[in-house]
Amino acid sequence: MFQKDDLVVYGRTGVCRVMDITTPDFCRAKSGEKKKLYYVLNPMYQDGTIYAPVDNPKVLIRPILTAEAARRLVDMIPTIRAQAYYGGSTQDLRDHYQTLMQTSDCADLMELVMSIYAKKVYVEQTKRKFGAVDEHFMKQAEQLLNGELAAALDVPMDQVSDYIAAKVKARKPASGRGADASMMEKV
Repeated sequence: MFQKDDLVVYGRTGVCRVMDITTPDFCRAKSGEKKKLYYVLNPMYQDGTIYAPVDNPKVLIRPILTAEAARRLVDMIPTIRAQAYYGGSTQDLRDHYQTLMQTSDCADLMELVMSIYAKKVYVEQTKRKFGAVDEHFMKQAEQLLNGELAAALDVPMDQVSDYIAAKVKARKPASGRGADASMMEKV
């Protein structure tokens, strides 16, 4: 069970702070039933309050990455091989991306962002239009990934891309800057 003030990742909302653990007024237990506990969550990068049942297996809630795990993830960026997914139809593409997003795993999100970005570069080089489904999922994955990295590394969210680019650039010799490095400047 999480504690008050813990930072957690809640589903596709992203990073939230646990503000309280309580039984809200709207949750009235019937006589003889145990009152249900809820996390009161405050999303870090959007407005609102979320009441999430403590025992809800339907929505993933997990602790954010540690700073060390976040640094290891950034360090592994040059080894990630982006592979664009084209799918047979728009629905196939959407289903593929949704499956990857459901894991809420930062390595999966990093690979997804890099893969969609590689697709974007290719599509633009061939003078075609980048798809709305690709754009939507790339933005959503970037937001979730950058939000968690910002919280874990104690870096403002709008500076995460610069932080990643600097770390990747520092690890690669100047002649080694290729597609992988330019993709990370996007993340």
